Amino acid sequence: MSKGYSHIVIGAGAIGSATAYWLQANGAERVLVLEQYDLLNTLGSSGDHSRIIRHAYHSTAYTSLTHAMFETWDRVEERSGLKLVHKTGGLDLAPSTGVGMADINGYRTAMDAVGIPYSMLDAAEIRARYPQWRIDDDVVGMYQDEGGLLDIRKSVSAHTSLAMAGGVEFLPRTKVEAITVRNSDVVVTSSGGTFTADHLVVCAASWLGELMPDLGLNFRLTLSQEQVSYFAGENLAKFTPDKFPIWVWHDTETYYGFPVYGEAAVKLARDMRGHYITSAERAFEGDETEAAVLRGFLAAHLPEAAGPSLANKTCVYDMPADRDFVLDTLPGHQHVAVFNGAGHAGKFSSLIGRIMSELMLQGSTEYPVDAFSLTRPAITDPNFDTMFRLV
Repeated sequence: MSKGYSHIVIGAGAIGSATAYWLQANGAERVLVLEQYDLLNTLGSSGDHSRIIRHAYHSTAYTSLTHAMFETWDRVEERSGLKLVHKTGGLDLAPSTGVGMADINGYRTAMDAVGIPYSMLDAAEIRARYPQWRIDDDVVGMYQDEGGLLDIRKSVSAHTSLAMAGGVEFLPRTKVEAITVRNSDVVVTSSGGTFTADHLVVCAASWLGELMPDLGLNFRLTLSQEQVSYFAGENLAKFTPDKFPIWVWHDTETYYGFPVYGEAAVKLARDMRGHYITSAERAFEGDETEAAVLRGFLAAHLPEAAGPSLANKTCVYDMPADRDFVLDTLPGHQHVAVFNGAGHAGKFSSLIGRIMSELMLQGSTEYPVDAFSLTRPAITDPNFDTMFRLV
């Protein structure tokens, strides 16, 4: 058995690397991170260029954290020297009647509750600001100044590099095979050996299901393989971050997109296309079938961006029945923490790492995370009605 550690972190993606960094920054010593693939790999959900970052959210469970989220990224940018957050403004659009408008009204209620400013735009105002859009007269927009994109790949690099420089040990290509949770420590068996630690943080994303039995967890975790596509176009200069915001289109289906960043292309996706898989069935390459669906949206609403697909990429949503985060310590084992991102955690990753470090080092956190507990009905009730739309 290898030497003992103060903390073991399972997973070196967006959440695991952030947790490792904040553990070290907050004084932890002898931290080990186990990653089944290479470091900075593109196989998980944090290998792409961008994720939306915003205050606009459907619940105060999230809007009460967004100010701290932005502030935490400011600190990591200052430490790393990397520009991670690019504020473009954020635009939510919907026809004025129907489920999409209900989504936007839910966002407004959540932002009003914590004092986040925004402005409402009619179709003429949207077209005047962003003539790239082709929309009907009944479309309504909600604009928020601080929306933008997070360079998720660089964020993992920043957290990993800072953690390494601070003495954190990373073991890539090391798959966790078993976990034994004891009263005051843990034993982690892996392809690279067996390790003991006083504390354990599990940030295994869509691979969490493989470890749940060892953790005493048995809640329903649904996996959906999603796709983002990048589209080439002759008029990309009209979609650069200084001219075009991040956006979300709310209707019976939800689409979201980005200005040109990372690739010479406009990027977009559907939220929850519902291609359900098991962990073993995941694919790491997208397909032209989904790209055609996305190109159809562009042709209807952003025709100058509706070119050929430059790249199709996949990620996996890993979702409890209510599609809210899991961020908690194991009941009866406060030295073990688990995080599950439900397909929308990238923007919060540094703050989540900060919170996980506080739970492990202090036994509590100042941030309001009770909504994400392991004792809520969506986790404990096997008959809880599934709700994957973020409303």
